[in-house]
Formats: sequence, structure tokens, C-alpha cells
Amino acid sequence: MKVLLFINGDAPKTFPHLSDYDLIACTDGAFHYLKSLHFPLEKLDFISGDFDSHVWEEEVLREAEINKIEIIHTPDQERTDFYKALEIILERGFKNVDVYGGSGGEQDHFLGNLTVAFGFKEKLNIKFYDDFSEYYFTPQKFELKNVKNKIISLYPFPSAENLKSQGLQWNLNGIDADMTTTMLTRNFAEEDDVFIEYEKGNLLIFVAKNERDFQI
Repeated sequence: MKVLLFINGDAPKTFPHLSDYDLIACTDGAFHYLKSLHFPLEKLDFISGDFDSHVWEEEVLREAEINKIEIIHTPDQERTDFYKALEIILERGFKNVDVYGGSGGEQDHFLGNLTVAFGFKEKLNIKFYDDFSEYYFTPQKFELKNVKNKIISLYPFPSAENLKSQGLQWNLNGIDADMTTTMLTRNFAEEDDVFIEYEKGNLLIFVAKNERDFQI
């Protein structure tokens, strides 16, 4: 069972296949761009957030009533709307979450979204998508399929020990990587299937949406 969640970063240029999801939700900030992009609002299961703008709250409530969308008010200012939406998703028994709108806009929000996802990584499988790539925290052993000619960037968060890979242009052979000293971005998949593993730590991976059209 899989969830599609829109949060308040840059709006996607295209939407995924909605039929692939068992639950579709958004934060109140993301609702603004969904409506402007003529997203089928009747497909939304819930909208959550603090609804801190009175005018905006009235508009959301009106649209929610028309389209039979559940409204979940989460006024806690100590946690972000993204965090609170993930709590709701977890409480409803879901495990896999695809997130759109996690990047772009103000970059402190982007870093905050990564931190939130890191905090949930043992409970939820969260993948972010934007117009350039998909990115997520990885398990200690994993395989990327059908990625030949795509740019692959690895980012220790903050470190990953004994990091190895197969199928990349510059394979890794048991290195200890640290975000302050090790640059592992802009690698390149030479094979359809890429294997990556590490023994300890945490790793964030970015997989480019399109094949590269230039030489690194």
C-alpha cells in the first residue's frame, strides 16, 4: 500500500499515475499549487496543516467540502506540516510514501524536509521526487535497476562506513565517507543495475530522472 503526499516546495511539472496510490494527501500549503495546476481535487483523501491564514483556511474548507476531502487541523507549531502529515500516514498503517514538493523554494525548508525524513526512516519508506531526480535514504544493501546512463549522487548523512558499489563509472571499494570530507556526487551508472552497500551509518542517494547528455 502506497501514499502520495504533496508538500509545499516547488510544484511538480507532471503528476504520477494516481491509480498507483492507495491514499493521496497534501499539506495546506501544497493545496495552493494543486488547485492552480488543476489537480483533480476529488482524488485527495485529506489535507493537513496549521491553516494559519484565515482567508486561505476559508478557501481550503470550501474546496474540501465540495470535493469531500477530509480536513485534519494540526496546529502544533513545534513541528513542520510535513512531519505532522507523516505522523498521520504512519498512524493509518501505511509504510511507503512518495513525496512531491520536498525541494525547491526556500532551501532551509529542503534541508528541514531531509531531516524530517531521516527521523522517520526506520518507520516509513520515503522517496522524494522532483523535476530533476528521485532521492531517498537507502538501506545498507540495495540495488538500483534500469539506471544505465543516469547520474547517481551519494551523500553520507553524516557518514557511511565501508561503502562499496558495482556498476558505476567510479566504483567505491570499501571507503569510509563523511559529508565534511568526501565528495561522492555526479557519478555515472555504466550498467543497467547498480549495487551499493555499506556497513554502518546513513546514506542519501540522488538518481537523476533523465539520462546524462554530456560527459562528466
